[in-house]
Amino acid sequence: MHGYDLRKHLRDDFGVLSNLSFGSLYPALGRLEATGAIRVIPNALPLSTAEESPILLTGSLGGERAATVARRATAKVAETLGRSSTRARKVYEITPAGEELFERLLESPSANENDSRGFSLRLAFARHLSPSARIRLLERRHIELADHLQRSSNNLERPTRLLDVYERSLAEHARDAVANDLSWIERLLAQERSALTESTSQLNTLSSGRNRTAKNKQRAVRDASFAHDGGSST
Repeated sequence: MHGYDLRKHLRDDFGVLSNLSFGSLYPALGRLEATGAIRVIPNALPLSTAEESPILLTGSLGGERAATVARRATAKVAETLGRSSTRARKVYEITPAGEELFERLLESPSANENDSRGFSLRLAFARHLSPSARIRLLERRHIELADHLQRSSNNLERPTRLLDVYERSLAEHARDAVANDLSWIERLLAQERSALTESTSQLNTLSSGRNRTAKNKQRAVRDASFAHDGGSST
């Protein structure tokens, strides 16, 4: 994608990034390109343009060459129709170094305590994490919320000054919102832990089955060798 499509995709799919501005996006893309985390694809059509005129690959070298010729023809037509400004945009793709950076950023704890936006961003991409990493992410958030809830409850029970009915109502609303978030995290944690336990059990069962198969093969080889030798042991 180029920067415009990338911003549109993020705004459409991720509410936590709905306010991402071009003033933030393009400098970030520049830094990522400078460090080798992303690279520009030479003479590439942006994804949105390519999707308008889909080219099906056959899986053969001849088919792929034909597809390449067709893509170039599509680009030339786009320029002819006055879409040269779209073609001039940089089209980026992620590199292996960028994928490693993505995983490190996704797994790293937030530098800001109670950073709900940072947590929401990580959770939005949590499918890319390992099950154990997802559990660590949720456990860190659980600790943060539990601490926050305790402080909020203490402040309501022992306020530093007398609160009027409206101030107290706001404080109670904030405390209840934290309690609701904590309950949500606890449900997610229970689901992740259950899924991890089930997956581990399945792997153990598979491993046990493979071990039994290997032992059966060894026994069969030994029995065949014993029979070949006329039943005498050596």
